[in-house]
Amino acid sequence: MNARYVIITPVRNEEAHLRLTIGSVTRQSVPPAEWVIVNDGSTDGTGGILEECARQFPWIRPVHRPDRGFRKSGGGVMEAFNAGYAALSCRDWDFMVKLDGDLAFEADYFAKCFAYFEREPRLGVGGGVVYYVMPDGARQFERGGPPFHVRGATKIYRRACWKGIGGFWPAPGWDTLDEVKANMLGWTTKSFSDVHLQHLRPTGAADGRWRDHVKNGKANYISGYHPLFMLAKCLSRLRQRPYLMGSAALAYGFLSGYLTGAPRVDEPRLIRYLRREQLARLRGAASIWR
Repeated sequence: MNARYVIITPVRNEEAHLRLTIGSVTRQSVPPAEWVIVNDGSTDGTGGILEECARQFPWIRPVHRPDRGFRKSGGGVMEAFNAGYAALSCRDWDFMVKLDGDLAFEADYFAKCFAYFEREPRLGVGGGVVYYVMPDGARQFERGGPPFHVRGATKIYRRACWKGIGGFWPAPGWDTLDEVKANMLGWTTKSFSDVHLQHLRPTGAADGRWRDHVKNGKANYISGYHPLFMLAKCLSRLRQRPYLMGSAALAYGFLSGYLTGAPRVDEPRLIRYLRREQLARLRGAASIWR
């Protein structure tokens, strides 16, 4: 597929992993037209690595943002992404990629991904499946989400789909709301089970397990999850490690949204669609969950 694509990568203190991600992209058999890497106030050597690589590859463009002094889960990533999107000079792209700076993958990664998009004209959002390398060398894949979900670390958007969803919700939950809205608009979204990426740092490692599960629960609140569906999700989570803690953290994060009056996504049609699909899933009827 003759795909013209751009990549936007928000990074913060990724000195340990960034060179591997840059090496993975620069070796691609289908190279990007432009890659904007946003240094979101890093205090390590991330900025220097970006400047060094930009001198070697003119299609890499660093954007440096000042240090806000703290991590801003969800919202900080979106602020950095939007800064990268505004800095794009390539405007005639066919696909846009949101890519994290702690991934490693084979030279044919994007070629394989774009083959899916070529075969499926209504595929709006896609991406590979993420795994970790365990101490014994075995691959451990991230726990599977619903069939329509694509990991936030690696998302590819078809241009027409991206224009339809209107960008990201600037808060935790963005990486579910984009897919739900795409499905609402008639697109399909999915991960490609035979296309793999190595995550060099476990998801949530920067926040810790408890805080990461709380963040996910709050993201579900912000996204407008139906309370009955959230209850079922917390009960289902009891079967996974860490058993009680994971469920308790999810529930706490979800309920804290009500207690603090956290702002929810301001698209009533989207929330109605999401809740209708969730209730259908609970009934065992056809939905985007199956």
